[in-house]
This record gives sequence, structure tokens and C-alpha cells, in this order.
Amino acid sequence: MSYLVFFSMTPLGRGESVSPLVARAVRVVSRSGLPWQLGPMGTTFEAPTLASAFRVLAACDRALKGCRRVSTLIKMDRRAGPSGRIASKVATVRRRLMLTTRRP
Repeated sequence: MSYLVFFSMTPLGRGESVSPLVARAVRVVSRSGLPWQLGPMGTTFEAPTLASAFRVLAACDRALKGCRRVSTLIKMDRRAGPSGRIASKVATVRRRLMLTTRRP
């Protein structure tokens, strides 16, 4: 069983660029020891349990405690079976792209 968690935490009222603040939350994920991937609109990580996923999210929220307001988006996918889905899901789509773009 694994949980793929996509999340985005956006500090509000802090100006146009909030990357230094977002980096605080991403640093928490990177130090968690869980597989993760940074994207342009959010971060994805893979957790073995729901409890461990929420522990990471709570720690990310605490990393932004100096912000008066934070908008958070969370999307999770729970699936039975082996872990390693961050890499495998991307690889599967890339493989399919290669199949559909080949010309005889």
C-alpha cells in the first residue's frame, strides 16, 4: 500500500514571489526520507501510510507558521501494491508517448 500525495502550500499576502517560503515546506519533504518530486505548481511525495503522509503535511504547515495565511491544496491517491509509483507513473506515460509518436 502506498499513498501518492500532491500538495501545494501558498502563503498569501506575502508579495508576488513566495519561493523562499515554499522552499521551507519542500525542505521538510526532502528531509523526510520519502521519495518526492518537485513540480512547478506543487510537490508530490510517496508515503507508506496515511499517518506518515499527514505527519509530513503537518510538518510542512509548521514550517510556514510565521505566515498569517496559507492556502493548501492536497490530492492523494491510495493504492495497494508496491511503492515506487512516482517514478513508475511518469515512466509509463513517457513510454506511451514514445509509442504514439513513432512513425513507420
